[in-house]
Amino acid sequence: MSRARRAAEDSLEDYAFRYVPRSFRRWSAPAVGGAALGSMAFLADFSMGATVGLEHGTLNAVAGIALASVIIFAVGLPIAYYAARYNLDVDLVTRGSGFGYHGSVITTVIFGGFTCIFFALEGAIMAQGLYAGIGIPLPLGYLLSTVVVIPIVIYGMRALERLQFWTTPLWLVLAALPLVWVALTEPEVVEAFLSFDGDGTGELEVGAVVASAAVCFALTPQLAEQLDYIRFMPPRTRANRRVWWTSMLLAGPGWVIFSGIKQLLGVLLAVYVLVKLDPGLSDRAAEPVVQFLGIYEQLMPQWLAVTLALVLIVIAQVKINVTNGYSGSLAWLNAYVRATKRYPGRSVFVVFNLSIAFGLMMMDLFALMAFVLSLYANLVMAWLVTIAADIVINKYLLGLSPVRPEFRRGMLHSWNPVGLVSVGAASALSIAAFFGLLGEALQPFAILLAIGTAAVLTPLTAVLTRGRYYLRRQDDGIDLPLYDQDGNPSSERLRCHVTGYTFERPDMLASAERGPLGEVQHISSLALTLAGSEKYLLPPEDGHDDRRE
Repeated sequence: MSRARRAAEDSLEDYAFRYVPRSFRRWSAPAVGGAALGSMAFLADFSMGATVGLEHGTLNAVAGIALASVIIFAVGLPIAYYAARYNLDVDLVTRGSGFGYHGSVITTVIFGGFTCIFFALEGAIMAQGLYAGIGIPLPLGYLLSTVVVIPIVIYGMRALERLQFWTTPLWLVLAALPLVWVALTEPEVVEAFLSFDGDGTGELEVGAVVASAAVCFALTPQLAEQLDYIRFMPPRTRANRRVWWTSMLLAGPGWVIFSGIKQLLGVLLAVYVLVKLDPGLSDRAAEPVVQFLGIYEQLMPQWLAVTLALVLIVIAQVKINVTNGYSGSLAWLNAYVRATKRYPGRSVFVVFNLSIAFGLMMMDLFALMAFVLSLYANLVMAWLVTIAADIVINKYLLGLSPVRPEFRRGMLHSWNPVGLVSVGAASALSIAAFFGLLGEALQPFAILLAIGTAAVLTPLTAVLTRGRYYLRRQDDGIDLPLYDQDGNPSSERLRCHVTGYTFERPDMLASAERGPLGEVQHISSLALTLAGSEKYLLPPEDGHDDRRE
């Protein structure tokens, strides 16, 4: 099986549909956490905060951002813990958390779409900076912002970790200093910010708060991108327990704390543009290029202001878009391989992902940012709330879902109605409400309908199906334990009889094909993923022969 051998050789940097082995995870917990937080340099949340602030005013924007941040943190915590503890990306966690081996492909496509949309928004901001700074036409700027990340994305985690480490200090200085200057020297701007009404009434309105939160909820898939970093966390032991938890919390669900602060600062910057620069810029006050360039021009000569603003924008957008490109390529490759049993290599999907993003930039997606993100948030929250509810309720409270995650083909059923029913119903109801099909009264609360429906249907469907569709087998046919004495995935290595390579214990199963002397042979989850037939699959234990494997 040459394609399995090729995938084994080519996946040293991505592990797109595999557990990340301990032998590859050589970074410390702070190093992994720092790399994950480095991707938080993106400027879109400044723009998002400014957008909701201009529409609903500071009071409603602050309340909406806080509401979204609290819910996102709560949803992200169990998912991030599973990714860091068991070294799995969001798709592998999803498989065993209510969706099944093939069912999670649906959510992988949702995530892949997010990376394209988010890349396009961030790429558009970079193109705006290139146009404002050195006059590069927007279409050419879109192209440059797309191709500049390709070399870094192709090299995977090693290249991403170095980029995030070396560029984060410079970004912090360039972004923080002008904001501190505004806060300390422009009291009238701060006062205007605190009393800013935007296009609203200035009163706290539930509908405006939820509408503000809905835009912010669309950033929730950033959690999945954080997981593409923190799945490389080292084993948690007694010696590193405190720093492990700190790094996981900050780089996992904690990303929303930094994002929420930046969204609030985005409102402040929009007010600064209107109060100090030009009230006629209300239609551009949400653009980070206008915001930061305007501040820099008040502090220094124009040529230096343009230079520093351009450096800030380019660094910020490259930092996040290498993550968008990397995570998107993993998602699309994962979905493609399971659907076709073919492995064309991750580089193909780097180009595929970025081509879609470039097309969205050319369609001026940035101009529709609030609408697109608010709509997309309904799908996103239905998906991630379903996973979180399955982990917290179905695994730990009801005991209907296996507590330790399973992702290997042959161990899972192809489809699990728990996740599929929850996501399908929550998405359909919330999108219908979003477009006003359920009445004007429910329209502002579409995103809360997605969250509530997913939270209720996930345990309800598990109870009704009695958890029958989680595991195809309880036993993977290997006597060696899956976990070490600290509860971490075992580092014991076994040889795959299909590829000839050795893989760590959590990546292996017993093969249905016996050796020449009748001995048990082992097969990697990678080889099973790419196998075109079922000859290596052990029979189901529950008597339900799922031919859709």
